Amino acid sequence: MTTKKVLDVVGLKTSFFTDDGEVPAVDHVDFHIHEGEIVGIVGESGCGKSVTSLSIMKLIPSPPGKITSGHIYFNGEDLVQASEKRMREVRGNDVAMIFQEPMTSLNPLFTIGNQLMEAVRIHRKWSKKEAKEHVIKMLKLVGLPRAEELIHDYPHQLSGGMRQRVMIAMALLCDPKLLIADEPTTALDVTIQAQILQLMKELNQKLNTAIMLITHDLGVVAEVCDRIVVMYAGKVVEETSVKALFQQPKHPYTMGLIKSVPDKREKKDRLYSIPGNVPKPGSIKTGCRFAARCEFVTERCLSEDPQLYHVNDEHKVRCFLHEEGEVNINDRVVTTS
Repeated sequence: MTTKKVLDVVGLKTSFFTDDGEVPAVDHVDFHIHEGEIVGIVGESGCGKSVTSLSIMKLIPSPPGKITSGHIYFNGEDLVQASEKRMREVRGNDVAMIFQEPMTSLNPLFTIGNQLMEAVRIHRKWSKKEAKEHVIKMLKLVGLPRAEELIHDYPHQLSGGMRQRVMIAMALLCDPKLLIADEPTTALDVTIQAQILQLMKELNQKLNTAIMLITHDLGVVAEVCDRIVVMYAGKVVEETSVKALFQQPKHPYTMGLIKSVPDKREKKDRLYSIPGNVPKPGSIKTGCRFAARCEFVTERCLSEDPQLYHVNDEHKVRCFLHEEGEVNINDRVVTTS
């Protein structure tokens, strides 16, 4: 069954204007998310994941940041053209976001109940009693005990895992069509991480909420996502289903990421790491941005920027190796035609 696109990002470019000129942090990015789908945005720190999410919410600090071109279609409406008044209606209501560190997102001066009830009353125009009942219901939905008492607590009285559950409850208060989760488990221990991921998966299935999950952790992606968008230096370098990505990654960068994940079945003296570092935004003017770190680099890679090739109906990759015919990468033959 075909589902409609909730989000369709087309040619998005977001730049920061500094004393040295324009620095593109997100450079002509394209991807989409269907209704009820969980899509992972993956890449190293500095690849443009968070800037992409902030661009969708139109929360890029301006100046120095600005969306300079492209479109962000949410249910057919281009948010790039939306006024700030319209965006205030969209944020928290139709599109919600969970940030990395809940302690910096919750106001330490107000109780949990006050902060959650305010969001409901602004968007839904409910009475205080109706808002309170709904908040308690949502806190229970995300697995928090004694919700009736919890609404009177302040953020510092809760553990990190409980605060993150509060943030998820806050994001889901108005039944958003799209939930953006920016590294939602980064500050949590492994056990709580697993609980939060399971919770997000369950809520996705119960409420049919589309989720954009931003992470650098491939284990998280394998656990909950349907599709993956791999970003590098502000560009999408590979996009496919989770199964296809782990079984047959096609971009050298993606292959490096997967090889970097420790395998408990193999004993190694040294863990693999991709040589070099992510280039500084705007520092590469010509050629493939991964060329300096790629073991398959050619002269063409240094002078031309590859486009995003369609390997098949569900797999796209930004690499000349997959322009046509068969190529052999790491002793595996990949058919691209």
